[in-house]
Amino acid sequence: MTNALLLSASKEGDSGYLEHALPLISQFIQELQLGSAPSIVFIPYAGVSVSYDDYFQKVDSALSTLSCDLTSIHHYEDPKQAICNADIVLIGGGNTFALLDRLYKQDLVTTLKEQFSSKLAYIGWSAGSNIAGASIKTTNDMPIVEPTTFDALGFLPFQLNPHYTDYQAPGHNGETREMRLQEFMVLNPSMPIVGIQEGSALRLKGHSLILQGNKVAYEFIGGAKTEKPINHDFSYLMEKTC
Repeated sequence: MTNALLLSASKEGDSGYLEHALPLISQFIQELQLGSAPSIVFIPYAGVSVSYDDYFQKVDSALSTLSCDLTSIHHYEDPKQAICNADIVLIGGGNTFALLDRLYKQDLVTTLKEQFSSKLAYIGWSAGSNIAGASIKTTNDMPIVEPTTFDALGFLPFQLNPHYTDYQAPGHNGETREMRLQEFMVLNPSMPIVGIQEGSALRLKGHSLILQGNKVAYEFIGGAKTEKPINHDFSYLMEKTC
């Protein structure tokens, strides 16, 4: 059975790093029933202005209260084997284009897909959640590198937009997040987008997809935007053919 926890962000408001996510991550791990210390491999490839070592230490510190064996993929000589041996893969935020580019260059996209479909559980936030969708075309990030393709892991057959907000700064004349998503819908009218706000996550279990956390989400399709309440069941999107 496929299992994933896709968090919007590593922080909510003024909370500490991953502080708001700890209960969701802990519950997710408990539901997997993997034993006393499941093996978790962190992939820091979204980090650009931070070293992989520093990024791993930050995550390791934030998750120190969890009972798990946390390592980072950049410490392994064989990254593919590290993924194959792990119970859970954890991918954090940063730049989505850099993340996907590095995964393709390391030839890890196919490995992640194959292992996820068989036994690997997945936790992501921000860029790490973005790549769980059909493509990265609805990321908020600047394309600082050019991946081989925008096609992502495809754990979900639709688009994600983490950190979603409809805020427009007073006096700002640039495009808002919502305007960008509207542009996507003009050219991709049958492809759904789910915007998840900071403080929320999507929990995938088999073909069940439930909104968790403390914020509503928004579904975009065909030019329309619909607000979805906490605990909304998005499972119908898992069956959608786009």
